[in-house]
Amino acid sequence: MSTLQLKSPFVLIKPGVESPSILIAHGLDGLASFSALAKQIRTDHAVYGIRAKGIDGVGAPFERVEDMAAFYLDWLRELQPHGPYILVGYSFGGLVALEMAQRLSEEKQTVALLALLDTYPHPRFLQSWLRVSLYLRRIRTHFRQMSKLPPRKAFSYFTSALKRRVNPSSDLQQSQRNSEGLGFTVAESALQNVKKNAYLAYENYRPKFYRGKIKFVTTETKTFFPADPGKVWGQLTEEFEVDVIPGDHLNIVNAQFEGLAEILTSYIHEVPSTESNDIPLEESKFSTLA
Repeated sequence: MSTLQLKSPFVLIKPGVESPSILIAHGLDGLASFSALAKQIRTDHAVYGIRAKGIDGVGAPFERVEDMAAFYLDWLRELQPHGPYILVGYSFGGLVALEMAQRLSEEKQTVALLALLDTYPHPRFLQSWLRVSLYLRRIRTHFRQMSKLPPRKAFSYFTSALKRRVNPSSDLQQSQRNSEGLGFTVAESALQNVKKNAYLAYENYRPKFYRGKIKFVTTETKTFFPADPGKVWGQLTEEFEVDVIPGDHLNIVNAQFEGLAEILTSYIHEVPSTESNDIPLEESKFSTLA
């Protein structure tokens, strides 16, 4: 059966007339919740979010980054067989975008922009000294937060953090809120399956050296991630550039997103528009956000 007989993973979140379209890969929750951010990006390129297979309860979600990338590229090749391509990924989605870029580059296709938004591999793949430093940073952050709370709330904070440590896919409250406006109801069981498999994919994906350029966006407020992303990514790509924006990891795509929109606008303006005979993504039968 043709891939295109299945439900598309691409969701139109901002129409546009310029080519190529911009693709933003989902995070651990599998949702394409980037509409507020996309509206602030000043561009005539169409913007699409990539949502995870299984988020609508149809089909099993993938548990390997490699399988996610292969599935999304099957769709992309049917509709835009040739580059240049613009790929963006937030947090876990950056690993998905990176794997897509790896495969496109191996096929001699042009990746005009690969932007990773506060993306890091699982700590197990960091150098030992960096891994220890990161764990100490996280412990200090937790203790600082607990010290500001009364005993009962501090205990609740501790048990909640322990629960997330044991089962990182269990906290679905934020994902449920982000599911609004997607054009279908996201069942809690589907979210659980997607997040569980995505976290498994995150734990097991070790980035390979990327023979291209990575544009990296990190935040001024550092809590649970390395202070210097160059220590992580500098040895994994031929060219690496970092921009720092206000905010923290959790709010830059859905609350304090103005700085991120400004940076992405500048990145996209550096990509020359192209004329193509390929089928424009915006003319295809994709899901759209209301």
